[in-house]
Amino acid sequence: MSSETVATGSGPPPSPPPSGGKIPLPDSNVVIHIVDHASQLPPEFLNPSTEKQLVIGFDCEGIDLSRQGALCIMQLAFPNAVYLVDAVQGGEALVQACKPALESSHVIKVIHDCKRDSEALFFQFGIKLHNVFDTQIAYYLIEEQEGKKRAPDDYISFVSLLADPRYYGASYPEKEEVRFLLRQDPNFWTYRPMSDMMIRAASDDVRFLLQVYRKMMEKLNGKSLWHLALRGTLYCRCFCVTDNDYADWPSLPLLSDKLAAEGYAPEKEILSVLDVPPGKMGRIIGRRGVAIKSVKECCNAEILLGGDKGPPDKVFIIGPVNEVRKAEAILRGKLMDIY
Repeated sequence: MSSETVATGSGPPPSPPPSGGKIPLPDSNVVIHIVDHASQLPPEFLNPSTEKQLVIGFDCEGIDLSRQGALCIMQLAFPNAVYLVDAVQGGEALVQACKPALESSHVIKVIHDCKRDSEALFFQFGIKLHNVFDTQIAYYLIEEQEGKKRAPDDYISFVSLLADPRYYGASYPEKEEVRFLLRQDPNFWTYRPMSDMMIRAASDDVRFLLQVYRKMMEKLNGKSLWHLALRGTLYCRCFCVTDNDYADWPSLPLLSDKLAAEGYAPEKEILSVLDVPPGKMGRIIGRRGVAIKSVKECCNAEILLGGDKGPPDKVFIIGPVNEVRKAEAILRGKLMDIY
């Protein structure tokens, strides 16, 4: 059976204070559905329309979420309701029922940092997450539009994004509380029935995403929107290494006719995967990360390591072709010194 609860409060979220000060995340009249069977999900989500685009907030929770850790909950945010898709109780059949929407080009999934969520969905359920609006990527594209330069390894957290008055302007102390509980007990998201804290934490991770999306859409220009779609596609593929070079994944987005007509011809962006000999990643990283940081500083490309969640023997490079090739050459040079 499914259950339903309502997060009630004094009304809709107030506007951020003009001074840019922070306020606690407010409650709102949002119905929260706990779903353990596909029939409890909205029909427009289960059967995406090719004529009408759907925009939802999206996130996943689990144990050490990655190819190896277990996915426990998928959160779907609609304008007036949040659906907590319980993968523990609903199992494989429930998650597979969500596959058409998660892979659909007609459903925009608004998510903050899609990489590990995509990896978990792909390796655990064979789902190729597609058509994401990654708010982490969008944030930095807007910063670039405004002439600001991003420092290497400068990744805005969801908490910091919500605190930004341009997008929401609210503090989120509960997030750190949940992180503390996860450090104490990695199985936090597996317990059933879900506690009030689990329900609140899971829903809060998505129910503000649609407002952030609207605010960001007001700022993103056509060029940034294209780069956002492209990088979102590459980020979804990032940790999902395949033997067929992603041949069966959705194709990369093409430049719009409007941008092409305006003469915009950006350099092709790619994802490159560099294999590192077993036990030699330390040479790539360097003491206290100095080596990898120096590569990031001289190459205008995103350089990501598989890390403890895996794959631990690979480096992922995303960016313009020339910058990616430059990063590859430097990293291969470091590996040559090994032999």
